[in-house]
Amino acid sequence: MEVVKTDIRAQDPAELQRIIMEKGWPRYRYDQVAEWIWKKQKIDFQQMKNLPKDLILFLEENFVFHPVVIDKVQHSNDGTIKSRMKLHDDHLIESVLIPVPKENRYTVCVSSQVGCSLTCSFCATGKMKRMRNLTAAEIFDQIVLVNQQSMEKFEHPLTNIVFMGMGEPLLNYKNVLKSVELISSPKGLGMSPKRITVSTVGIAKMIRKLADDGVKFNLALSLHAADDKKRSSIMPINDQNDLETLMEALEYFHSQTKNRISYEYIAFNEFNDSLSDAKNLLKYCNRFPVRINIIEYNSISGADFEKSKVDRLDVFAKYLINRGIMVTVRRSRGKDIDAACGQLANKG
Repeated sequence: MEVVKTDIRAQDPAELQRIIMEKGWPRYRYDQVAEWIWKKQKIDFQQMKNLPKDLILFLEENFVFHPVVIDKVQHSNDGTIKSRMKLHDDHLIESVLIPVPKENRYTVCVSSQVGCSLTCSFCATGKMKRMRNLTAAEIFDQIVLVNQQSMEKFEHPLTNIVFMGMGEPLLNYKNVLKSVELISSPKGLGMSPKRITVSTVGIAKMIRKLADDGVKFNLALSLHAADDKKRSSIMPINDQNDLETLMEALEYFHSQTKNRISYEYIAFNEFNDSLSDAKNLLKYCNRFPVRINIIEYNSISGADFEKSKVDRLDVFAKYLINRGIMVTVRRSRGKDIDAACGQLANKG
């Protein structure tokens, strides 16, 4: 009967340590295995040179790696690189490298789920079904692979990680937090959690849990409208998590963590970009320190929206800036390869 091998990177660390020690090897052998896997990113037991041969054989007989592999790469005219990645079960996800050499910033946008269950009307991923959550290792692999791209193409490592790809990170809570631990640990990639931002459509209960768990990363709320009626019309999740409930959760998050909070606000022409909309938004900017990223809308098939006109956007942004709010207007990157915000959909 064939032995079903466990994905070693999905194995609970304490359990793996127990198994190795129970079989007669000293504890430090587990530490060596973990270093090869997470710090040196090896996915072949034969490459773990300082392990005894009998331990390598044991690992090969009982465990397997399920690495993420790059399936297709597209290069944008603006330098953005979108990678479609294949998982061990043939599901596909997408990751995006966004280089800004002038600012010495190289950002990876990673996915946390295969598809998404939240059906936001302006988002291509939201029109897909959610097939499954990604494991912590699959999130980790995206960063490793895109970092290799950044080094090869730009001779510069990644500087920032944003969980703004496919899926809702807080609906894959355990694996997202585990991946952040692996990314930020000196025993993993060693990146500062201050360079990591997790973006959510707004699930109040889980935002409070982030606060209680004392996370160190930054939090972004995909806001996109500052009154409940409008927000619910484009984001059904708002029916269960209205703006006041979200603001109370964010206040609690800030009081517990002091971590940076930002609002992501896609500007839709004549929907959420009027002076009245700006006044509504201002009300949600004075309860805790926040910065606003106004994002250019990127069209997708089946969605009846247009991007905001430049003059309307200028009036909107200036109203907030003149009242002391930190506002950045982000021009889209990677639109020509469907790599911009809201466009990830695994299109061939």
